[in-house]
Amino acid sequence: MSHLSILPILIPMFAGALLLMLPSLERLKRAISVIATLALVPLALLLMARADDGQLQVYALGGWQPPFGIVLLLDRLAALMLLATAVLGSAVVLYAVRGDDRRGLRFHALLQLQLLGINGAFMTGDLFNLFVFFEIMLIASYALLFHGGGAERVRAGLHYVVLNLVGSAFFLIAIGVLYGVTGTLNMSDLSAKVAQADADSASLLAAAGLLLLVVFALKAALLPLHFWLPRAYSAASAPVAALFAIMTKVGVYSIVRIYLLVFGTGAGELADLALAWLWPLALGTMALAAIGALAATRLPALVAYLVLLSAGTLLAAVALGTPESLAAALFYLLHSTWVAGGMFLLADLIARQRGDKAGLLVQGPALMNPHLLGGAFFFGAIAVAGLPPLSGFIGKVLLLKAVAPGVQAALLWSLLLGGSLLCLVALSRAGSTLFWRVGNDVLGSAELDRGRLLATFALLATALLLVAFAAPLLDYVQATAVQLHDVDLYRQVSLPGATP
Repeated sequence: MSHLSILPILIPMFAGALLLMLPSLERLKRAISVIATLALVPLALLLMARADDGQLQVYALGGWQPPFGIVLLLDRLAALMLLATAVLGSAVVLYAVRGDDRRGLRFHALLQLQLLGINGAFMTGDLFNLFVFFEIMLIASYALLFHGGGAERVRAGLHYVVLNLVGSAFFLIAIGVLYGVTGTLNMSDLSAKVAQADADSASLLAAAGLLLLVVFALKAALLPLHFWLPRAYSAASAPVAALFAIMTKVGVYSIVRIYLLVFGTGAGELADLALAWLWPLALGTMALAAIGALAATRLPALVAYLVLLSAGTLLAAVALGTPESLAAALFYLLHSTWVAGGMFLLADLIARQRGDKAGLLVQGPALMNPHLLGGAFFFGAIAVAGLPPLSGFIGKVLLLKAVAPGVQAALLWSLLLGGSLLCLVALSRAGSTLFWRVGNDVLGSAELDRGRLLATFALLATALLLVAFAAPLLDYVQATAVQLHDVDLYRQVSLPGATP
């Protein structure tokens, strides 16, 4: 049994614990945080290479075999999500060490605990431990959202905390019902037990499954549980908002994992339990997010609505229920996560040169670096809107090709293309306000920091990197989608002796 599978959890866990215990040695803490986060990138690439052979890598904690022991499960999807988190986290920590980490206490410890919760959620093969890692992730995110203080952050943070506490209560209720009916919370074993459930148990299992959908929809900001996201993300500090770009993807991941494996096509009477709900709600989320982006009065809020739009797009692809649509969603997930993170950082760079106007989309002073920041904004806008030749175009074309002709195709094409047009209009209006409708005064004290600029450009440049490596990446996500639909492969994990 290889111990590589547990390293994405151990590295941030030990780094976070060490950072909590160390005295106030700023340089040392920054070094530990940067090294621990950057180490996750080559580790994720190595795990992707290991997972690409198509075999499920099962790590039994304490040597206890499934379905009774706690297991970590490495498949193509988990490895891909680890890479998405590692790249985003690396850019965030490099941006934060240029001074944003000084705005509050324990930033780097909280960042590592956040990465611990996110990585654990992607790796766990047990539903209860998914709840545990959710809570670690959420507790760290509560403190990170308040990082830097301010009345607006407190208001947004309180709403965020209360909603997620309610979601956690629902999560526990659903877990209790599933365990009471099936006697297991191992996802692979649960898949087999749900498929074999009799008619008397089916209604309870359906109730638990739909309750889980509510929980994951809250994390993914699916309509009508979306209203917390624009306020929370736009109020957070730039590195925190950028890191939060992966948070909605945790909800999307959980829906993919649970509703393909446990309540998928092999679940008997409970087959495709969530798909009928996901489709209209995802389309509604896309429409509302596009309108919200058009109505946004602050640049961070505009980017937050773009995150919401990407979540709706991803869940619409999942709701189609085919390997082709899921492969398109996974490619688009990488693009939307990294580019949205870069746009949050870029919004902060622009705000730093606008004085008291900051991120407001109103006429303000001329920027010191209008050509550099304007070029970056133009690049990011093209990537977000899905125009060629950047990766957003590839993801959206793949999604449009994946839907069969008919009513679904008409709805998806209309909303996806219409939403992209509205976002392009919103970004164009924002760009003209920020870079053209400016006064004659220049704030000479707002010089660009090269470290922040490098971290921002690195995330935005992933839109080109994904195009350069599109062929092998498409092969990988297509194989991932096929693997996720092979429910029998996952059910074998719960058999005695399944782990070496």
